[in-house]
Formats: sequence, structure tokens, C-alpha cells
Amino acid sequence: MWAGFYGNYPNATYLTEEDKKHLRGSPFFFQSDVTLPAPPSGMEWKLSPASDEFTYTASPDKKPGAFELRWECAFINPWTGPGKTLWSAGHFHVTNGSLAITATRKQGTDGVLTGILTSRDHVQYPAYVEARVKISNQVLASNVWMLSDDSTEEIDVIEAYGGDRPDNQWHAERLHLSHHVFIRKPFQDYQPTDDGSWYWNGTTWRDGFHRVGVFWRDPWHLEYYVDGKLVRTVSGREKIDPHGYTGGKGLTKPMRIIINMEDQDWRSTAGVTPTDEELADNQRNIMWVDWIRVYEGVQTKQIPAQ
Repeated sequence: MWAGFYGNYPNATYLTEEDKKHLRGSPFFFQSDVTLPAPPSGMEWKLSPASDEFTYTASPDKKPGAFELRWECAFINPWTGPGKTLWSAGHFHVTNGSLAITATRKQGTDGVLTGILTSRDHVQYPAYVEARVKISNQVLASNVWMLSDDSTEEIDVIEAYGGDRPDNQWHAERLHLSHHVFIRKPFQDYQPTDDGSWYWNGTTWRDGFHRVGVFWRDPWHLEYYVDGKLVRTVSGREKIDPHGYTGGKGLTKPMRIIINMEDQDWRSTAGVTPTDEELADNQRNIMWVDWIRVYEGVQTKQIPAQ
């Protein structure tokens, strides 16, 4: 199942020599079937320190240095989440090589306590961000996403609603692959609404782990990959920012990675919100992340002629 990253990686030439040297002796192990999109012309991929294989043990009361260097257990600002969501620093743990984001009921209320991690490092294009995720069996959103510090630019790596309830079947069979650009005052929000933003291939996504990635090539081009396959491309001003909310610049701002679950108000107001029984079931209320990897595009080093 597992193989050394460099020795079995079909696209190893896309990595820097420094990364290859590091990975040959690395304690991290990677799946041999992982492939990367080709980097922009004249560039190669460099593995970012923001990546995490979750090869340690962590809990809200015991966070090792490998965790503390990468993650904060909070949002980028004091906001506590959409709708009934109440983000909680106590709703995560790392065990057996995977991150768990959990959800429970806040006793005596209709609030939903959910875990959240935000990266300390920022991601900037050109970059490829990929996570291996098993979404929860909840009508909550299971999310891996990126957001600028001023909350005006957002790229969603994965947004999925895995619950097995009959009223959630359509969403349980789809992954939402999207992005947003905002004006905060007065509030304006654009995201694509084409059919391709809800990816379907016949899979029920809660049933296993899946790799989902976004190639942020430049301010006007995004590519989405599911289990190594290119499934969606969003490119050009009319797709990225047709209303000019970014001032004609596109997606340019550095973003932090966020891993969380949410009870989103557009769903809860329609009655699609978890029950107490569902939230109390530990077989249903956990989103698992096996790993998250961030690859930064760097200029290819020229080797002097001998």
C-alpha cells in the first residue's frame, strides 16, 4: 500500500533536487499512485512546510511541536462560524496517522460545536494543494479551503455534505468545487453556479478516502483534481471574477488553509441540520484527513554546463 515517495513517484522530475534529497531520507511516506499536475513553464514543484502527513499524536490538551508549527485551532478572525456553527478548539485530534475533525451538540442549544484548524503559513500561486479526505456521515459541510486574511478571496479545495439522510442524497453524491470573491462593504459575493461546480461521478463520497486538489496556476486559472483526475477547469475573467470585485486583479492574495466542518445557514434554514442522535454517533460525526500537501512553484534551477 505504501511506498517511498521519490523511488516510486512517476512525476519526481517536477520536484526540486533539494526535495528529492530530503524525501529519500524522510520519515514521511506517501502513496505511490499520487501524481501532480505539471507546474507552470520554467518551474518545478517544491513541497511546502505547510504540508502535514499527521504522523504524530495530538489532542486539544497535548499538541506536539509538529502540530503547533503548522496549525492554529481557530478561524483567521473572531468569527465563530456560519449559521448554527460554533467552531471549537476542542473538537479535533490526531491519531493513527490521520486528523479527525469532530462535531457535537452544544448542550441546551441548537448550536453545533465543530473543529477547525487554520494554517499558520500562507499559500500563494502558483501552487497545488491536495488533501486525502474521508468526509463525515453528516449533513454538515466537510471542508478544506483557503481564504485571504481580509476574507475577500476564497478557494474551496473540497466542500462536501456526506450525510446518509434521504433529504441529503443529491449532495452526498457530489463534491462542491468552487471559489468566491467578495466585497465586504456593502457585502457582495460571487461564486460560479454552473453545473460543473457540483462534481458527480456516481461515487457516494462518505464511503471512503478520496484525494481532492486545486491547482492555483495564476490569478485567472484554477484546476480541480479528484483522485488524480482533472475534473474541472475555471479560467478567465468571466469565470473567476465577472463583476470586478477584485479590481481586475483576479485571485492574487496569499491565503491560509482551513480544515473544518460547518452547519451552514442556507441548509439549516431549509431544515437540513443534524439531529442530536446523529451528532452523538462517533461513527458519523468525524471528518478524517489522512494528509494535506502543498506544492509551491519555484523557478527551475539551471545546472551549469561542465
